Amino acid sequence: MGCRMDELRNKQVVCVKNGCVLGYISDVIVNSADGRLESIVIFGKPRLFGLLGREEDIIIPWDDIQVIGQETILITTDPTPFIRISKSGRFTF
Repeated sequence: MGCRMDELRNKQVVCVKNGCVLGYISDVIVNSADGRLESIVIFGKPRLFGLLGREEDIIIPWDDIQVIGQETILITTDPTPFIRISKSGRFTF
């Protein structure tokens, strides 16, 4: 069964371990060599209605996705150690 990017964007991402709702998928990272999805990206939450920018983005590796349901995507690992992308474009841990 396939899933289009448009369908993925409307799904909420939830951590199975603590029930934390991380947000909605904003983007995906695709390996250009073989065309496989490497990870999903959740944009950071806006700070002060977006006037002060937003928090850093969360990148979740594709292997950490447990279930893709009708409205929700469940991930198996704790989201805190995931790589985040800062506004400057550099990776932070």
